[in-house]
Amino acid sequence: MPRPLATAFCALALAAACTPEPRLPQAPPAQTLAGEIALRPPRAAEGACWAHQIRPAVIETVTEQVQLRPEQRDPVTGAVTRAATFRTETRQQIVSDQTPIWFRTPCDEQMTPEFIASLQRALRARGLYRGPAGGELDPATIRALGAYQAPRGLPSGTLALATAQELGLIAWQPPR
Repeated sequence: MPRPLATAFCALALAAACTPEPRLPQAPPAQTLAGEIALRPPRAAEGACWAHQIRPAVIETVTEQVQLRPEQRDPVTGAVTRAATFRTETRQQIVSDQTPIWFRTPCDEQMTPEFIASLQRALRARGLYRGPAGGELDPATIRALGAYQAPRGLPSGTLALATAQELGLIAWQPPR
């Protein structure tokens, strides 16, 4: 590769690597399970803790046969003198756009080692967690939590408040 072309290619690659990721609209921060700053959904009540997950877009591949030229028939006999010709066209089509899913979570002060150990025992009782109930939010616990919540419509390893209530870890609270 000639040197000027290589230099231009490297500059282009660096510019692409430095492009910032798109950000969600700014809103007041809320606490999350892991303690990081996250956004609240619009018009969320103060004092409630939230997390969000992005449900990916659903894209399907559509394949069609497009006729390029119709068949030709003999005007007297009606026999086909030339077959129709077709082309296969394949395209991708968005069935549904990506969607942010906001859900309430227990606040950080509730996520004590004792609480996490209870979560681990509840997941173990359902056959989803095989590790010790050590009170640490480890990758195995997060995977088990995701496996529990996914069939309930929340594909996330972040504990939802509704899941904690369903597992009997938190008493039911009226929505805020």
